[in-house]
Amino acid sequence: MMLFDTHAHLNDQEAFPDVEPALARAGEAGVRRIVVPGYDRASCLRALALAEQHPAIYAAVGFHPNDAASVTEQDLADLEQWVTHDKVVAVGEIGLDYHYDTPRDVQERILRTQVALARRVRKPVVIHDREAHEDIVRMLDEEGVVHVGGIMHCFSGSVEMMHQCLALGMHISLGGPVTFKNAKKPVQVAEAVAEDRLLIETDSPWLAPHPHRGKPNESAYVKLVAQRIAEVRGVSPDELAQITWRNACQVFSLPEVLGDGETL
Repeated sequence: MMLFDTHAHLNDQEAFPDVEPALARAGEAGVRRIVVPGYDRASCLRALALAEQHPAIYAAVGFHPNDAASVTEQDLADLEQWVTHDKVVAVGEIGLDYHYDTPRDVQERILRTQVALARRVRKPVVIHDREAHEDIVRMLDEEGVVHVGGIMHCFSGSVEMMHQCLALGMHISLGGPVTFKNAKKPVQVAEAVAEDRLLIETDSPWLAPHPHRGKPNESAYVKLVAQRIAEVRGVSPDELAQITWRNACQVFSLPEVLGDGETL
């Protein structure tokens, strides 16, 4: 089984002061590649460092909507440089979050700026959407995200919204919530999403899947996500792993075959 955790915050140094034990457990579970997304300056730099140190780790760089108010012109200038790094496969984690009180106009400006950057460098986006479903779809459409595509990370929307995102060229990534006993929308999406647009992730150290819900999450647990989605879709876990591996390699423009020495 070859699993691709498309979203894991190994750059959270409080949760992962030493990433090596978590990487070892991930490897034992069948995880062969991980994308580590940044969300502020420090986490972007940490993601880049991890990608440089570990052949099977790749980075995404960007500024999270909850940090939008603190983003400076220098940050955006540096982002233009970071995104050209050989191990950077996407612009993210970016998006909208209406749960907290970051001014919405500031979130919108930073989001649009970063999607425009993704279009210029021809790399996909990794989108965070919390309680902003209608606006995120509209803004991604207005900013021409269809030209680069990307990922709706830890997708929490409805099947109807999923279809809108697919029309914009986006992939749908599901994580721990699809395994929760009370899960409804994620299970419906897991069943309905087109095979070639489905991805899996952990969003570690958050949103651990059942039976680890409420505890720290880690990349090894992406296997539990794959198993649950396989059950929902009526396929074997191995087949689900193959499907999501192929899709992740496609969206991140990576070869499906591991390179020499590309291990966790």
